[in-house]
Amino acid sequence: MNKEQAKGQAKKGAHEAKPWVKGLGRMGYVAKGSVYLLIGILALMAAIGIGGQTTGTKGALASIATKPFGEVILWILAIGLAGYVIWKIVEAITDPQNKGHDAKGIVIRIGFIFSAIVYAGLAYRAVQLASNAGSSSGGGNSKQTITAEILSQPFGQWMIGLAGAAVIGFGIYEIYKGYSEKFTDSFHRSKMDKKEYELGKKTGKAGLMARGVVFCITGYFLIQTAITTNPDNAKGLDAALSKIAEQPFGQWMLGLVALGLAAYGVFQILKGKNKNMAFGQ
Repeated sequence: MNKEQAKGQAKKGAHEAKPWVKGLGRMGYVAKGSVYLLIGILALMAAIGIGGQTTGTKGALASIATKPFGEVILWILAIGLAGYVIWKIVEAITDPQNKGHDAKGIVIRIGFIFSAIVYAGLAYRAVQLASNAGSSSGGGNSKQTITAEILSQPFGQWMIGLAGAAVIGFGIYEIYKGYSEKFTDSFHRSKMDKKEYELGKKTGKAGLMARGVVFCITGYFLIQTAITTNPDNAKGLDAALSKIAEQPFGQWMLGLVALGLAAYGVFQILKGKNKNMAFGQ
């Protein structure tokens, strides 16, 4: 298959992505953004000492469950996150954005599948909490359990170590993508006014760089797990934020990262509204 044929197939795949699928994708970006916005707000509240907590995506959902109308909000988020999962699978299979069939394109499309798996788990957690709103227990040590299982396998330490390096690499890429402002290519510029575009650019830059920092810290935890063979060292977003708070001037640093994560949430919401989902963007 030559380059033109591959491009033609990608274009056909884009046309086969039904409007309702794209609509679910947009709703998914909004749901994802809402979760990150809440994480940022909770972390900012913790940084300035007015309550709040350093939590991850599942912790943010658990906090919603305890609020008035939490069940309804969780069901809405679950549906939105499911839409995001469907869109990521469509991106991976039909390649509507023309990522291509070379090594780089394949890696990107595998990343879409991984993202779909992660957010499918988050959508499932939202359904669990919505089915029993107000209960936030359970699932707290799942990361350590999975890590312990991997460590018990042949070459388990290497697998965890390589996973940590990959997470750090992704974090560095997120920082680069934010700093270089390459993410603006995904916006449908003709449908955005100047103020909305500038807001998308600023929140995207701050948000991607903050998220990249958190990913780098999470990857560091995984490498420490591989070195010590202690699954308790496997930590997620919540522990990464806590680690930041423990550093000199940690509360200030946590506040900046919290603002960045909240900005990432706003960026994802704007992306849901304005992302160019047509072929050839």
